[in-house]
Amino acid sequence: MLPSYISEISLPELIERRDKLYDLLEACRLCPNECGVNRFESDNGNCRSGILPKVSSAHRHFGEEPPLVGIFGSGTIFFTNCNLDCKYCQNYDISHQGIGVEVSVQDLAEMMLDLQNVGCHNINLVTPTHFVPQIVDALIIAREKGLQIPLVYNCGGYESVETLKLLDKIIDIYMPDIKYSSNENALKYSGVSDYWDVVREAVKEMHRQVGDLVINYLGIARRGLIIRHLVLPNDIAGSKKVLEFIAKEISIDSYVNIMDQYRPLYLANRYPELNRHITKKEYMEVINYARQIGLHRGFEIE
Repeated sequence: MLPSYISEISLPELIERRDKLYDLLEACRLCPNECGVNRFESDNGNCRSGILPKVSSAHRHFGEEPPLVGIFGSGTIFFTNCNLDCKYCQNYDISHQGIGVEVSVQDLAEMMLDLQNVGCHNINLVTPTHFVPQIVDALIIAREKGLQIPLVYNCGGYESVETLKLLDKIIDIYMPDIKYSSNENALKYSGVSDYWDVVREAVKEMHRQVGDLVINYLGIARRGLIIRHLVLPNDIAGSKKVLEFIAKEISIDSYVNIMDQYRPLYLANRYPELNRHITKKEYMEVINYARQIGLHRGFEIE
């Protein structure tokens, strides 16, 4: 099964999509922040990123969801910076402190090919939102040099539907977080006032493009949607409402990774309600509710 960027889209159309994506950078509206900065000239936007992609690391990773890791690992490329401002960011050194180096699109293409060459099952683009044009540009180069494993779009969920539509038939596996079911909490803890409204439309568009997760006979993901949800202390995430949205408006067969690994990092100590680990009781309440409403993939054994 070839990835969609080979089987479903021609090279001329890929180039056209790339050009349309680069156009979004001139007065940047790549993500819902729509900060309007000319990314060709400045890095003063919300994501603090200019025209060159900035990468923290690129390596084979075995800590992702089992269908992504498979036998030989997921080929993760961690992009520096982020379009959100999460006060408890679990990767704050990369997302907020700017750890990483600027690379050319040619270098980015070679990273993709190197990860394929060591046997990775996919190219896992971690926090890719603010570098989508450059990623597609690199993909064109890598495709012509033999890249043929799926792309995973591993994001925080704060995505522009306009941008996502330009990724149709390019991305095989979408893996968004759904962080909150409350705009108020999203503003307080992640710096955006419309997160819940935006993420619902974004995830609907992702599911429209790729559907439920398809796993091959080896247990390896080939196409589809994986949703992540991190349980936060004191139900700050509004977990039950998130799960209801997934079950009712996406699919009862959605693959949902309900995560328990929250740690009070970065600026969490400034917020007493965030400044602790979650309890087993808090986590199991969310798991049991997911089961109760019929969700059954991702947090259970496949």
